[in-house]
Amino acid sequence: MSTVYVITGVSKGIGFELVKQLSQEPKNTVIGLVRDKTGTDKKVAAELGKRPNLHIVRGDLESYESLKEAAAETESILGNDKGVDYLVANAAYMVDEEAYVGIDHFRDRPSDIDRLAHKSNQTNVVGNIHLFQLFLPLVQKSSTKKVIAISTGMADLDLINEIDITYGAMYSASKAALNIIVAKFAAQYKNEGVLFFSMSPGLVDTGKTDGIPPEAQEALGKFAQGLLTYAPDFRGPITPEQSVKHMKDVWTKASVQDGWSGKFVSHYGNKKWV
Repeated sequence: MSTVYVITGVSKGIGFELVKQLSQEPKNTVIGLVRDKTGTDKKVAAELGKRPNLHIVRGDLESYESLKEAAAETESILGNDKGVDYLVANAAYMVDEEAYVGIDHFRDRPSDIDRLAHKSNQTNVVGNIHLFQLFLPLVQKSSTKKVIAISTGMADLDLINEIDITYGAMYSASKAALNIIVAKFAAQYKNEGVLFFSMSPGLVDTGKTDGIPPEAQEALGKFAQGLLTYAPDFRGPITPEQSVKHMKDVWTKASVQDGWSGKFVSHYGNKKWV
């Protein structure tokens, strides 16, 4: 059976791994939205070769018009008789500047707080609202009708409080807001059979920690120690390949009928974040 996937943010990391795995099945139609189409086309050609079922489309969460054009191009690729089975909102904004520091780092930099908060909210929250609304008509044409927002365990209040996660405040806050937006869409559309839910991909090694400064390494060490307290079996980050396999297992079984609508879960389908 053929399945149609639309995934945002596929130029690298988890997004690229998603299109890599999903397009391995020739029957699937995989459409990846990116800000830099030219660069991503080159990467796909170099690393994946020719895959006629994989389409890279320009779509930027910071531009409503760009997303509108991406939805129109997606409809053109699929034709009149096909809808989108899975819409995966993977793209996100997070700057290295706040990744390994606490919110007190910006105590004397109010303009930086304003900038980071605005950018995080505009991309991770507002951009995805536009994405959902523009692509929803295509999702509704499908018999599967699933919308998955890739969130983060760092948006879970219990985890933050249990192991004292102080860094990535703006990113975490924007993802928590995204979880609420997803729940609102879920409440709106579950009676139509459309499944909306949020999922953390786990703690994934995407290469972002390579060459980080000593203070960031220290923060990572403290975080790892906290995770060992939270999950004694923790053995370090998983690979993008492992993360994607876990997430596919979860979203395949998830359904409105089984109570998944509006949920926020881990890559294991529960509240175990690592």
